[in-house]
Amino acid sequence: MGKDSRRKGIEWRAAGWMARHPAMTTAPAVLGTSMVEFGPVTTASVLAGVGAAGLSWYRGHPATFDRHAAPWMRAFRQRWVRYIGRRWRGLMIDCEFGRENRRTGHVEVPRLLRVRSASPSIDTLYIKPLRGQSFKRFQDAQDELAMALRADALGVTKVKPGVIALTVVRGNPFTDIVAPAEIPADAADVDLSAIYMGEDEHGNDWTEPFIGGKHLLVCGATGSGKDSLIWNPLRAMGPAIRDGLVQVDFLDLKGGMTAGSHRQFFHRYADDPDEGLKVIEAFRDDMKATQRHLAAEGLRNFTVSRETPFRLLMIDELAMMTALGSSGTTRAAIKLMAEVMTQGRAPGFGLCAYVQEPTKDIVPVRDLFTGRVCLRTTAENHPDMVLGEGMRQRGALADEIPADDEHAGIGFRVDKYTRRPVRVRAGYATDEDISELVRTCTPDPASQSNVIQFRRDEDTDEDEQAA
Repeated sequence: MGKDSRRKGIEWRAAGWMARHPAMTTAPAVLGTSMVEFGPVTTASVLAGVGAAGLSWYRGHPATFDRHAAPWMRAFRQRWVRYIGRRWRGLMIDCEFGRENRRTGHVEVPRLLRVRSASPSIDTLYIKPLRGQSFKRFQDAQDELAMALRADALGVTKVKPGVIALTVVRGNPFTDIVAPAEIPADAADVDLSAIYMGEDEHGNDWTEPFIGGKHLLVCGATGSGKDSLIWNPLRAMGPAIRDGLVQVDFLDLKGGMTAGSHRQFFHRYADDPDEGLKVIEAFRDDMKATQRHLAAEGLRNFTVSRETPFRLLMIDELAMMTALGSSGTTRAAIKLMAEVMTQGRAPGFGLCAYVQEPTKDIVPVRDLFTGRVCLRTTAENHPDMVLGEGMRQRGALADEIPADDEHAGIGFRVDKYTRRPVRVRAGYATDEDISELVRTCTPDPASQSNVIQFRRDEDTDEDEQAA
C-alpha cells in the first residue's frame, strides 16, 4: 500500500470532531473543572438553579421561551438523537450518497454541518456534499430523501457553493379547524394592535397589528384560504366598524364574489378596476384631508375617534389593479397605493392586499408591505418573494402544502423578533359567521357624519383659497 492508502488515525479524527463540535467538547471540561475547583455540592446547586430558572421561564413566559430557547434546544436534541453520526451515515448510504475512497477503502458520506429547528415540526439540515456531487443530484433524489427522513415535505436549497440545505417538514400541527375570530362585545374591546387571525403551530393565538403603518400582503393560490384572512380581521374589528371608529373600503375584484352580497357593510365598495381606481383615489384624498386636519390641530399622529377613524382599504385580487387592468388604470393605482403606504402611518390609513402571484409584475410595491403572509402557493420561489429571501430554506415550504380542505388556511408568517418562519392557520369563517358580522356590525351612516363634516370643511377652505 502507498503512504496515502491509510485513513487518519483515530486520535486525529477525534480531534477534528472535537474542533467541529466545541460545545460537546467544552461542556464536560467545564463540568469537570467545576467539580474539582468548587466541589460537587456547589456544582450540583448551580445546575439545579439553572434548571429551575429554565423551568420557571418555560412555565411563566411560554411565548418568549418558545421564541428563543425552544428552537435551540430542539436543534440540539435533533442533532444528537435523530441525526447522530451512525444514523446520518446510514441514511446517506441508503440513499446512494455514499462513495468509497479508492485509496483507503472507507465509505465517505456528505457531512452534516449543523441543524436548525425553527418549529416543532420543521428542521433545516445544512450539509456539505462530497466532491463531485451536484445540487441537481440532491434535487433528483428528493423523494428518496423525504422517505428516508420520514418527512411529509422536503425542500432542497442551494445555500452557497459547497453547502446545501434540506428543509424537513413532519406532520400537520393543525389537526382541527381553527375557529374564526369572536366578535367583541363592545368597541372598547377591539385592539387594533393585535387583531386575531387564527392560531400558530404552538397553539397560541395568531394576531397581526393593523395600526401604526402596518400594511398586509397575503399571497395564496386558489382555494388556499385567503377569504378567511379577509373576514377574520373584520370580525375582530366589528363593533369598532359599527360605531364609526374604523371605516373599511373594499375592492372586490373577483366580480363581487367575495363580498358582493354584503356591500352595505363597507364605507366604499367596487367590483371592477375602473370603479376600484375611484375608490383608491378617494381613499388617498381622505388621507390627505386627515393630514391637513391633524396639522391644523398641531398633532403628529391620529387618535382613533369618530372624527379621525382608523381607515382600512382591502383589495381582493390585487393583480386586477396592478397588472391586468388597462395601462392607465394600473399606473394610477400603483402610484396611489404607494402614496398611501408611505404616508398612511400618522393619519391612520392602512392597506391589505390579497394576491395569487407575488411577482414584481403583479406586486410592484411589494417592499412597502410591512406584514406578509404566505399561504399555499404553486411555485417554490413564491415563499421567498412574499416573506423574504431565504425563508423557504428556513422552513416556509408553502409550495409543498397539499391542496385539500384539510390544509386550507395553513401558511407561514415571519416572527418579527427572530425572523424565523412560523406555521399558522387562519380561523375558518363560514357564510353564517360572515352573515352574523354583517347583521350585527353594519355601520350606521350617521356614525360617519363627523369625519365627513371636517373633510367638507377642508374642501370648502380650499375652494375659498382658490377663489
